[in-house]
Amino acid sequence: MIEFSLLTALLAGLLGGVHCVGMCGGIVAAFSFRADGSTPPFRLHLAYNLGRVSSYTLFGALAGALGGSLKLAGFLPVQTLLYLLAQAVMILLGLYLAGFNRWVLVFERAGGALWERVKPLFQKLLPVRSLPQALLAGMAWGWLPCGLVYSVLVSALAAGSATSGAALMLAFGLGTLPNLLGMGLFARQIQPFMQRLWVRRAAGLAVAGFGVWGLLRLAYSAWSGA
Repeated sequence: MIEFSLLTALLAGLLGGVHCVGMCGGIVAAFSFRADGSTPPFRLHLAYNLGRVSSYTLFGALAGALGGSLKLAGFLPVQTLLYLLAQAVMILLGLYLAGFNRWVLVFERAGGALWERVKPLFQKLLPVRSLPQALLAGMAWGWLPCGLVYSVLVSALAAGSATSGAALMLAFGLGTLPNLLGMGLFARQIQPFMQRLWVRRAAGLAVAGFGVWGLLRLAYSAWSGA
């Protein structure tokens, strides 16, 4: 199911842009101006986002390694249980993006303490004046507590290995690129569209649909193997 999970993560990142625009809009705005007040070139925004995606990939590797260690420790049903949990969280995430619940904000509150430790480092990197500085700022940005990121991390936990977990979060991070990279360059044009109710509802229900489809695949696999 790894190919399906990678596609799901990629599309979750892409469709989750309705959340990214609201969650990261302030940070993107801070990145959009240099000390002299001019807008930084495309390569700086790309460096910010590559740094952010690299942090996501690291998180995925750690989560996948943890899930794999639980499996190797002899917890036989752990892979199936983690997969079920991942699909359930995906459904809740989709409903959150659509505006029907706020359950995934629990994840954001849980990560707040960690962000408070990273935030001073992040602030010291602003304003950004070079590509290495932009890359480091982007890596720090990746630690911002985000229910969308944490929800997908559950799927990385279920991936069963560091490599699979890293690949899944890399796919998710690449899915977020069009929205956040575009937000940095065309904020005024993109933000109003992404905040429309029908866009949020359609994107959220599509993400929830991935979770439902994952559960159906698991049920079919269990039924056909019985």
